[in-house]
Amino acid sequence: MTRNKIALVTGGSRGLGKDMAINIAKKGIDVVLTYHSNKNMAEEVVASIQRLGQKALAVQLDTSKVKTFDAFFNQYKKGLEETMGSSKFDFLINNAGTGIYEPFVSTTEKQFDEMFNIHIKGVYFFTQKALPYLKDGGRIINISSGLVRYAFPTCSAYASMKGAVEVFTRYLAKELASRKITANVVAPGAVETDFGGGENKNNETKRGFIVKGTALGRIGRPDDIGGVVAFLCTDDAKWINAQKIEVTGGTMI
Repeated sequence: MTRNKIALVTGGSRGLGKDMAINIAKKGIDVVLTYHSNKNMAEEVVASIQRLGQKALAVQLDTSKVKTFDAFFNQYKKGLEETMGSSKFDFLINNAGTGIYEPFVSTTEKQFDEMFNIHIKGVYFFTQKALPYLKDGGRIINISSGLVRYAFPTCSAYASMKGAVEVFTRYLAKELASRKITANVVAPGAVETDFGGGENKNNETKRGFIVKGTALGRIGRPDDIGGVVAFLCTDDAKWINAQKIEVTGGTMI
């Protein structure tokens, strides 16, 4: 019997990660999603995926704590074998993250370290720990930000980490080529979610500035992003490697 392919989506319980997980399931792919603290929200996403006819599993993870990754994968392996009959998966989507909006001159070392631990150190070593479970011919999709290309005040720490993720992704594509594993970046623009305290939903001054600077004339929505990530998990995207796909509606062009 041919098994379904499996995707592992970090931070898949809400926001962009939730939309990614559901859109991936719509492609006929089973999904393992991680959540930081809200198990109920994660289980709601699992139920939504199951209603689409796919298998799903939610596992707790703090991507800023590298020392917990071994325990996570031990739990993950057991849960995956019980739920999906396999210890291997096909797609890794490094999505989990938080944001801060703080001017460079007042950014603290603690805030900087939080961004570093979640967005680059965590992604770097979580991917390393995931490799034994990622099938040859698999795919890695890292989530960056349009803020790497264009500068927006108060985002220097966050954007710097996302810039590092983009460099890291190119190295993954080169170094994992012998296993036929591809690595690409999806870089969303401003999206209406609770990310960073919900600035893109609630700050009307910021929203107005972004709308004026975006060719399509609106703020992004979660469903603008998830389908692009899902596409990269399909056979149609098999020859895309070491690339950045910016999904911003044409911001600051």
